[in-house]
Amino acid sequence: IRYERPMTTLASLFDDFFSDNVFYFLFRELATGSWPRVDIEEGSNEYVIKADLPGLEKKDLKISVENGTLSIEGEKKVERKKEKDRYYHLERSYGKFCRSFALPDDIASEKISAAMNNGVLELTLPKSEKARPKSIEVKVN
Repeated sequence: IRYERPMTTLASLFDDFFSDNVFYFLFRELATGSWPRVDIEEGSNEYVIKADLPGLEKKDLKISVENGTLSIEGEKKVERKKEKDRYYHLERSYGKFCRSFALPDDIASEKISAAMNNGVLELTLPKSEKARPKSIEVKVN
């Protein structure tokens, strides 16, 4: 699976100028929007993508496959409110995200499944029958 992210002019400028700076790596992640973080594993019969999405529910997500590209889109909305006698504190955070992945040709895209459990999205991308490894016994005469 190849990950594709949009090019940002600002990030490429920092690539050339600050690539040896320790703060560069933190800035690059923020500038290029690589949230949510994902783990990708390949098994003999499938690929599994796990994305950490704390605070989100399945109704907040849209997962689609189009022209060989898998997209995970969503929006996070959080409001924290604390109130006491003469104290009032309200914080809101929100934002949309989209991660896209180019799928290999061996994916059976009509059989992709998704499950959301405790803030972790798990996508199972089965390989097509022709892509699965087969064992053929060869008889020696």
